[in-house]
Amino acid sequence: MNAFHAYDIRGIYPEQFNKDDCYKIGFFLPELLKTKKILVGRDMRTSSLEIFESLCRGITDAGADVCNAGLTTTPMIYYATAKFGFDASVQITASHNPREYNGMKISRANALPVGLDTGLGELKRMMETRPVVPVAQKGKIADFDFRAEYISFQKQYLKDLSNLTIAVDCSNGMASMLVHDILGDTPTYIYDTLDGTFPHHEPNPLIEDNCRDLEALVRQVKADVGVIYDGDADRVMFIDERGRFISPDLIIGLMAHYFLEERGLKGNVLQDIRTSKAVGEYVAKFGGVINMWRVGRAYAAPKLREIDGIYGGELAGHYYFRDFFYSDSGIMASLIVLGIVAGLKRQGRTISEAIAAISRYANSGEINFKIEQKQQAMDAVRDYFTQTEQATASYDFDGYRVEFADWWFNIRPSNTEPYLRLLAEAKTEQMLSEKLDKIKTIIGQFK
Repeated sequence: MNAFHAYDIRGIYPEQFNKDDCYKIGFFLPELLKTKKILVGRDMRTSSLEIFESLCRGITDAGADVCNAGLTTTPMIYYATAKFGFDASVQITASHNPREYNGMKISRANALPVGLDTGLGELKRMMETRPVVPVAQKGKIADFDFRAEYISFQKQYLKDLSNLTIAVDCSNGMASMLVHDILGDTPTYIYDTLDGTFPHHEPNPLIEDNCRDLEALVRQVKADVGVIYDGDADRVMFIDERGRFISPDLIIGLMAHYFLEERGLKGNVLQDIRTSKAVGEYVAKFGGVINMWRVGRAYAAPKLREIDGIYGGELAGHYYFRDFFYSDSGIMASLIVLGIVAGLKRQGRTISEAIAAISRYANSGEINFKIEQKQQAMDAVRDYFTQTEQATASYDFDGYRVEFADWWFNIRPSNTEPYLRLLAEAKTEQMLSEKLDKIKTIIGQFK
């Protein structure tokens, strides 16, 4: 079984993990997380029900009870885990991956993520070395319905959007189950039915090809903004009124208008190591203090809690909120952004104008290199530039981010794919092009 990763359990089903693995995960999970009751939700993928049944059979054979949340978004499970005091929960989902994938996102008390270093590694060891001996007194499975309460919670962030024309793409994912109840029928929707085969596009809006239909819809209906959710609705991305994709890290800056300006909150804001330098500069104007940390929920959610951050975000389109138990919610993020856009329109401003006020640098976007010698390539890039230029800041907790007076780069190995990822930013396009050419030449030596 090779579906255990830094953030979650995920792979092609049933090749990379199967129902026997799911049973063992369920059997050892109560012991790992020291609980007799586990909340379990699932997405609409074609294999999710089979995984659910095997997982729950393992949990109950270990003598623990299952609270069956049924079809849920991943953030719904985070919410219920913390709100109702569960010591453990599982969301069955492969998030934004293609249809043949599935997986599990496991949380402990307070919706803290269980990653490879905080429990998944031990769970894998238990599965590989321990015998399965079902107990005599089996656990029970009972339905646990909190949908109405969850919708009510989300609606706290719904403002008067009557002045907006909105286009929404649910990617045939789990957001389809909630957005009509929250946003109503005013937006123009596409792909808003649950379909685990994802017939129109993969549920990963970070790949711009998957946003093409929404971009066209925005232009067609002359929308003020487009909203696109991923498969399990823990991520969201936005299209401006011209039909152009907005880099998700810039939305961290935009959210300052709600949390720091409108609500008057002061304090820490979290970003990942790939985020544009412009975001921190913009947030500082409103009294926010940017904290930089590693990529992925397994790291971001605990870090936001540790620093008692107001909110945070990632280039991948995850947005974390203190008001949401320090967890991420695509729908909550979209409501906050839509409220900001509605306010901007009343001032005669567009979302593209607001984003232009944040974005001040030429940015490469994330570039992937498929190479074996990742560490050697990373070291070579870092060493070349730190030896030939004066660095103003350097970080090494998630690959390397090295900053200079007029530009910076981040180079890091993917935790889930066989890639080395590069992102660079500079004050001019010419400078960016020159730096990228040099970096690519260095990396090319290790292919």
